[in-house]
Amino acid sequence: MGKILVTGASGDIGRKTLLHLLKLKPADQLIGLARDPSKAADLAAKGIEIRQGDYYDRDSLSKAFQGVEKLMLTSTHAFTDRKTAHANVIDVAAATGVRHLVYMPIYHKAGSTFTMKEITEEDIFSIEKLRTSGLSYTLVQHPPFMEPAIVYAGPNAVEIGVRVPPGNGKFTAATRDDLAAAHATVLAEPGHEGKTYYLSGAPAVSWADIARILSDIHRKDVPYITISDEEYVKSMAAFGFPDFVGPFILKWVQGMNQGQWEEVTGDLEKLIGHKPTTPAEYLRSVADAAKAQESAS
Repeated sequence: MGKILVTGASGDIGRKTLLHLLKLKPADQLIGLARDPSKAADLAAKGIEIRQGDYYDRDSLSKAFQGVEKLMLTSTHAFTDRKTAHANVIDVAAATGVRHLVYMPIYHKAGSTFTMKEITEEDIFSIEKLRTSGLSYTLVQHPPFMEPAIVYAGPNAVEIGVRVPPGNGKFTAATRDDLAAAHATVLAEPGHEGKTYYLSGAPAVSWADIARILSDIHRKDVPYITISDEEYVKSMAAFGFPDFVGPFILKWVQGMNQGQWEEVTGDLEKLIGHKPTTPAEYLRSVADAAKAQESAS
């Protein structure tokens, strides 16, 4: 039986996918790919083979993909040459006999003209590359990640309010852990070839809803305050993000405000076997963790 390989094993979503796969498959059937295997030492300690490989080094990928039947292509970071990186993985996977590839593009609403620099064009390219590759594949489309999405509410949101550009749209978000669990199911089970899933979280919320949730959790009024795009980008810089990242985050928020990720499907719940983490549950867990840390210090 061929093995399952997950790229980006030293990153958050790749690591979590492998940890969930450990619940479904023996460790000796699993492989993690990392540019620096030492950064995935925790996974190696659990019996997962870690192979060295770089998206931009086809020879390293050819060696790493030997004996692999199923492969998870973890999207590489924005602000890199994502087209070349993904094309290399897909081409080498097809050449080395991989039978099934799972890819995680950002969900794009049907008929929408909304585009995100560093994301939309690269995802469309990668999907078309898959379609012509001869590989069987599954698309596990992502909503915004819950963890950074909540950060987009602004620095010190509990103290000074949720401060974002105006918009009444709602968005779904999902935790990386829930998404990774869904990836693991698709990789471990047969029958997902040729399918496309939208792994939406639930429920869909607006930024005004986030302010109300924070108010309930912290038992104080957390206002929802609209600010200009320019003010928002400045607030992200004050949060410590590099200058080029602020406009990128703004585009995410604009998409959320426009309802680009408002659709709620049952795909994520079906694949993980339970309801996904809600924004209220996640924000409460963050608050509880902060309180525990304060008590320990």
